[in-house]
Amino acid sequence: MTSAQKFALSKVPEVTLGFWIIKILATTLGETGGDTVTMTLNWGYLAGTALFAVLLIAFVIAQIVAKRFHPFLYWATIVASTTFGTTMADFADRSLGIGYTGGSSLLFLCLVSVLGLWYWSEGTVSVNTVSTPKVEAFYWGAITFSQTLGTALGDWLADTGGLGYEGGALVFAAGLAVVVALYYRTNVSRVLLFWAAFILTRPLGATVGDFLDKPVAAGGLSLSRPLASAVIAAFILACLILLPQRAGKHPA
Repeated sequence: MTSAQKFALSKVPEVTLGFWIIKILATTLGETGGDTVTMTLNWGYLAGTALFAVLLIAFVIAQIVAKRFHPFLYWATIVASTTFGTTMADFADRSLGIGYTGGSSLLFLCLVSVLGLWYWSEGTVSVNTVSTPKVEAFYWGAITFSQTLGTALGDWLADTGGLGYEGGALVFAAGLAVVVALYYRTNVSRVLLFWAAFILTRPLGATVGDFLDKPVAAGGLSLSRPLASAVIAAFILACLILLPQRAGKHPA
């Protein structure tokens, strides 16, 4: 098997500017979509979390079973992880009564545990190693906890931190700008910068989503959650069609 053939087996997309654009849109959709089910449709956090957990598990299994990279399947799995992250974080923060600080701390420990197990097993947590079912399981576990942690961090900064949704979005956007500067100006580990950016894009999307659909009295625009979700989903589909979607050149 040639190197090109090995690379073609990768099911993780190439990390480009288009990747990050779609990632931010997907995290925003996760916030508005999750709130649509739990709040607008009145499913509640527990039922909403159970619904999106089933969808996420189904998509992850399909992703692992797939023989090659499918852009729509991959991003559907990402969206499922963001909506699950939204409802799970809200359930931990509110229904369990541990608050945003407690929820963020618990989810941070979960993320660190998954990354630690991945590193212990493979000696790295680089996406360049996502080429076997076991590593894919670590990958999607880390992604899911990072999405959930991002939601909790966004709520913590906007509410407990008192910055509001606009202020929270600005803080996380500034954090991403720092990561970009480190990427282009320093030799800081690319693996570390990838996961830092991946985590920071989630609360950025969460605060933007909250800004769109929360009441005006709470600092939002009070837009229709289903309508906002539909518009963001349309943008994601347009990006998937218009932006190059290639499998990353990861070793098989």
